[in-house]
Amino acid sequence: MPLFKTITVNNSTKVLIWKIEESFKELSLDINLTMENQERIDAMKSELHQRGFLSIRHLLKKVGLVDADLIYDEYGKPHLKNGKHISITHSFTFTGIIVSDKVPVGIDIEMQRDKILKIAHKFTPFQEYKTIANHSALISKLTVVWGAKESLYKIYGKKKLRFLENMYIEDFKFEDEKTTGEIRFENETLSYNVHFLEFEGFTCVYAY
Repeated sequence: MPLFKTITVNNSTKVLIWKIEESFKELSLDINLTMENQERIDAMKSELHQRGFLSIRHLLKKVGLVDADLIYDEYGKPHLKNGKHISITHSFTFTGIIVSDKVPVGIDIEMQRDKILKIAHKFTPFQEYKTIANHSALISKLTVVWGAKESLYKIYGKKKLRFLENMYIEDFKFEDEKTTGEIRFENETLSYNVHFLEFEGFTCVYAY
């Protein structure tokens, strides 16, 4: 089973990433879904989405959890029945979770694609990136910023934040593999640590 990467963020927080290589049948082995989640997976039109859904259940198993431990609130944010914090992501052939005993967390995996250049103005002041002449470096940087804001959005967990107005990501150097981010909303500023890594044409960003 391809557990692709495990990252120990600190003694109470862990990231696990799965590379989806197995068939739906292989991923179904030893996974018991709740009736509600069985209905969800049965309704999915894409087999890759189904396989992603099951691979996340295998990631849960790696941290001692089962499908029934996972619940969703009215905004669609995942929670754990034991009170710990979790965030989930799925992008094409990769899925990931971040679990923390103590603090709210967010994670996002994105494929690095030219498409991000077309939507950049919607989530970041694009003029700040005009000095980056290298095309692939520009895509990499924008993908990190997008993933960071997605991670903060998932931490906040309510559908009110605007990516351009309410979230800020501090500029960073790629070799540092980390930065900081803020949610600025309703006269409140919340600060977070942000880390990122790249692999096989994908970017993973997680925040806490």
